[in-house]
Amino acid sequence: MAKKIVVLGAGESGTGAAILAQKENFDVFVSDMSAIKDKYKSELQKRGIEFEELRHSEERILQADEVIKSPGIPNDAPLILKLKEKGTNIISEIEFAGRYSDSKMVCITGSNGKTTTTSLIYHIFKMAGLNVGLAGNIGNSLAWQVAEDPHDYYIIELSSFQLDNMYDFKADIAVLMNITPDHLDRYGFEMQNYVDAKFRIIQNQTENDAFVYWNDDPIIQRELKRYGLKARLFPFAEAKAAGLGAYVEDGKVEFTGPVQFNMEQEELALTGKHNLYNSMAAGISANIAGIRKETIREALKTFKGVEHRLERVARVAGVDYINDSKATNVNSCWYALQSMPVKCVLILGGKDKGNDYTEIADLVREKCCGLVYMGLHNEKLHEFFDSFGLPVADVQSMKDAVNAAKAMATEGQIVLLSPCCASFDLFKSYEDRGDQFKACVRAL
Repeated sequence: MAKKIVVLGAGESGTGAAILAQKENFDVFVSDMSAIKDKYKSELQKRGIEFEELRHSEERILQADEVIKSPGIPNDAPLILKLKEKGTNIISEIEFAGRYSDSKMVCITGSNGKTTTTSLIYHIFKMAGLNVGLAGNIGNSLAWQVAEDPHDYYIIELSSFQLDNMYDFKADIAVLMNITPDHLDRYGFEMQNYVDAKFRIIQNQTENDAFVYWNDDPIIQRELKRYGLKARLFPFAEAKAAGLGAYVEDGKVEFTGPVQFNMEQEELALTGKHNLYNSMAAGISANIAGIRKETIREALKTFKGVEHRLERVARVAGVDYINDSKATNVNSCWYALQSMPVKCVLILGGKDKGNDYTEIADLVREKCCGLVYMGLHNEKLHEFFDSFGLPVADVQSMKDAVNAAKAMATEGQIVLLSPCCASFDLFKSYEDRGDQFKACVRAL
């Protein structure tokens, strides 16, 4: 009798997991507590995959031999706790897909910079003419690609939620950009639980694999001592030091190996210190994969950037509007503020994930000329920032946020949407929030 697999959640990853499970001859059933989007429903229907929406048929789900869980479902959800009590194996879509692929896996995680770095590595591999897929948090479902559109390489952005349910999967190249507090509401407000999740990216690595990481991250440095790492290490940092895979010297980014080469820092397409680190991590990863240095240089010069990450929208009445909706945590906003060349009005707020705003306090005092609090519950923002003496406004829609910011900004300044928070109180996603910001700005 075919092994029973239940897929919880029918978004991109769940639908992909179901398609791969069917291909591998499992008895597959998909269950989603929300309405399933039409595009995924039609994919399941045309393949004859059984599904339900707007409910979980608990009795049937508890009969599963294995459950593939959407990363959006918390590990302490009542149904998940019942499955754990039964001893049911609960895995992620990435874990499942990895069982059926011998392709090279380049995996990227970190609190900030992972989407840009993932997109940049994918850009380099594409320019090198390699057969490469983009998966994980961005791109298409890894399982779906493994089932119906296989590639030699996959560049995979991994969130801590995806890593939580990965056990035997192995990254050939693992990239860890940084670790700062994020999603603490999902980790019992214990930073170490979140750190442990991020470090799962190096599990199962052998001496044939590579680990790329930011050398100056104090948490990464502390944690490295706890692991008996077998992989080859490629740390990167701005200042030259022994053993680095990349650093900056005399205005040049130096890549030390496997093939040694350099390029002018000012030639990098992406600007700002955080993007320097993203470019280093991407360049090292491509170098390890054997891509020619000329191709890496060219790709790092031509990359166009990522939507919703410090994205210039328009200049209206001499004021520049910048969409950084992807800044869903405080550290991400810190990077954005640090890169601001002039005074800015900062739009922030949303669903707080246990944020500590102390990290951006000095930059807000130095760089901001006004604050717009956008959210259903702005008490914490008032409590922290109101004493700074800046003009503030409370809003509950993007239109009002943009209008309030416009009223505060003067010619030569910047309006920056960099929310520090999740989007789910007022918006469907950070993309929806960024899209609404762009539409409101363009309507000014």
